Amino acid sequence: MAKAWYVLSVFSGHENKVEKFVRVMMHNGDLDAVSDVRVPTEELEEVVNGKKRIVSRKFLPGYILLEMDLPERGWKTTLSNLSKINGVMGFVGQSGNIKPQPISAEEAKEILQKTGEIKIEKSSHLKQEYAIGEKIRIISGPFESFTAVVEEVHQEKGTLRVSVVIFDRNTPLEIEYEQVERVGSF
Repeated sequence: MAKAWYVLSVFSGHENKVEKFVRVMMHNGDLDAVSDVRVPTEELEEVVNGKKRIVSRKFLPGYILLEMDLPERGWKTTLSNLSKINGVMGFVGQSGNIKPQPISAEEAKEILQKTGEIKIEKSSHLKQEYAIGEKIRIISGPFESFTAVVEEVHQEKGTLRVSVVIFDRNTPLEIEYEQVERVGSF
């Protein structure tokens, strides 16, 4: 059998502990069938109080990925060693005394792309173009759900200078393209 990715169910919040213990067991030679272990995380850009920051977030809480070459004979020993780890509940797709099933190559590719392990070709999409006087809705940040009017377009920076009505006063803001969506034009 060839290497494939399997999904191991663990107690939520124990993903990193289980990953660390699996790596120790791999290093000691207790898990010869396991070649890699990953906790699926993704990097997200978050805007808090108008400041951007990158945060790492588990996008499959309660699960870790194991790349394994499970032999036809002796696979139960590998599973037994894994099940002894504190926090492990079992494999997804395994019931009773049946060998667990790996996820498809396409599913593994999608997960690894989302984690950044496999680089994806960025699709070349056109930068959004806005017109002065156009009405937009802010979809993230401190002014989320406010409606605004475009006053200036800074295409090279990917930002807009917009006017938002706050307490019956026009307030100018500079906001990024990713934080807005079109509503219509005046």
